[in-house]
Amino acid sequence: METYTALRQFADSWALLFLFLFFGAVILWVLRPGSGKTYQDTADIPFRHEDAPAPREGRDQPAANEEART
Repeated sequence: METYTALRQFADSWALLFLFLFFGAVILWVLRPGSGKTYQDTADIPFRHEDAPAPREGRDQPAANEEART
């Protein structure tokens, strides 16, 4: 039972503090200045090619007209 008590005390104090600081750092990282463009670009990925999937390089036909297996 001694190990359990030590681990419980550690989790209740230092681990909780560490996880709280880590959570705060992640929130600050996400909300940092200049990150909005990156997230907006990622959010717009599904809407880049509304008519058809992007064509493969060097081809005029959209990828939707090709068989998935090669």
